[in-house]
Amino acid sequence: MFLHVAPANAVSRQFSRQVNAWVYPLFEQNWKLFAPDPESVNQRISARTAHTDAAGAVTVSGWFDLSAVDDEAVRHSVFPSHTSQNMLRRAWSSYLESHGGDDVPHSERAVLLQEYLRDIATDRVAAHRHGSFESVQLRVVTEQIAPPGSTGTPRTAAKAPSAADTRYLPWWTVISHDND
Repeated sequence: MFLHVAPANAVSRQFSRQVNAWVYPLFEQNWKLFAPDPESVNQRISARTAHTDAAGAVTVSGWFDLSAVDDEAVRHSVFPSHTSQNMLRRAWSSYLESHGGDDVPHSERAVLLQEYLRDIATDRVAAHRHGSFESVQLRVVTEQIAPPGSTGTPRTAAKAPSAADTRYLPWWTVISHDND
């Protein structure tokens, strides 16, 4: 961590690849606490799994709403954890920043962020559904949040948000230790 937060120097530059691989995405730092950037969209992230049985038949599960699990953890807690509120959302935004619209990782960091998002989804699905699966797919539904109206105008009178955008990520193979 020291090499990550210290001013750039010969040692931190020489080992930047190893330091970044250890630091990101788990210990990423940003200044949003001091200069918050309010969300302009609502994102609902869901996952489904696929399992191939001994006969070779593939069974695909229904969609499991990962965002709803986070919402419930926050809604019914007097002191909700920062993790419950932000882990999935931040993993998705980091994935978007590193992959863009083509879902192809173009750097080692992008691969790491893809694995991180996959592992979050895998862990959460496995915690709520029993049974094994070999792959997972994510669906992200994004809806624009309507801007507030002019002063004194109720929010409902403001311009209506555009239609929802649905993005399906590719199927990702799940490593055997990721699920039961």
